Amino acid sequence: MRLLFVGDVVGRPGRNMLESHLPQLKKRYKPQVTIVNGENAASGKGITEKIYKSMLGFGAQVVTLGNHTWARNDIFAFINEEPNLIRPINYPPGVPGNGQTSVNVNGQELVVINAMGRIFMEAIDSPFQALDKAVDEARKRTPFVFVDFHGEATSEKQAMGWFLDGRASAVIGTHTHIQTADERILPGGTAYLTDVGMTGPYDGIIGMERDEVMKKMQTALPAKFEVAQGRTQLNAAFMDIDDRTGNAVKIERILLNEDHPFAE
Repeated sequence: MRLLFVGDVVGRPGRNMLESHLPQLKKRYKPQVTIVNGENAASGKGITEKIYKSMLGFGAQVVTLGNHTWARNDIFAFINEEPNLIRPINYPPGVPGNGQTSVNVNGQELVVINAMGRIFMEAIDSPFQALDKAVDEARKRTPFVFVDFHGEATSEKQAMGWFLDGRASAVIGTHTHIQTADERILPGGTAYLTDVGMTGPYDGIIGMERDEVMKKMQTALPAKFEVAQGRTQLNAAFMDIDDRTGNAVKIERILLNEDHPFAE
C-alpha cells in the first residue's frame, strides 16, 4: 500500500502549491491514499468547508487537523457530516467530529488517526491512552494504520513513534512547520518522521510574515500574524507499506521549493 502525506497547508499559498504539485507527485509516486494536513489552510488558521472540498478535488482522500481545528466557527456546521475530515482523537468525549477514519484500498482497510500532543499545547486528554486504544481496536480489523501526530515537542513525537512501533504502519509528525531529516523505519516496522513540514510560504517564519513575528519576539507585545507572500514550498512524505504485514518498507521525505525544484 502506497501512502502520500502532505504537511500542514498554510493559507492560499499552500493551497495553490497543493493544487499545482499534487498531480505531479501522484504521477510520480502513485499513492493509493493521499492524506493532507489542512488545519492552517484558511488564512493560516482553521479550515472551511469550501477549502476542505477543494482539497478533495485536488486529490486528497483524507484531511487531518490539529490545534487550530476550531479556529473558524463554521466548522461546527460541517465537521460531523464529513467523515474524512478528522480532528485529534484525544479531545474529550462529546467534542464534535471524529478522530479517525477508514479508507478502502482494493479491498484492504487503511485506518487514519489524528492525535495531538500535550507538551506546550492545549491540556487535552492523553494522546498515548487515546492512540493505544484506537490503534489496538483498528488492528483487530486491519494491519494498516497511519497516525498524524500533531505536536510541538520533538521528544513527545519520538516517544509516540516508539510507543506505536510495530503497531502503526506510520507515525508522522505535524505542527512545527519545519521538516526534520530523521525519517526512518523503526525496528518493529513503523515508518517515522518527527515533522513532515509545511506547504505554503517559503520565506516567512513558519508560514507567517517575518516582520510581525520578529517584532513580537523582540518586544513581547501582541502582534497580528498574516500569511507570508512570495516564494512557496511543499513538504510531504511517501511511504510504501507491505501489503501482507502492514509494516513499512520505505519512507521518503519530499521537499519542493525554489532551491529544490520538482524534477520530471
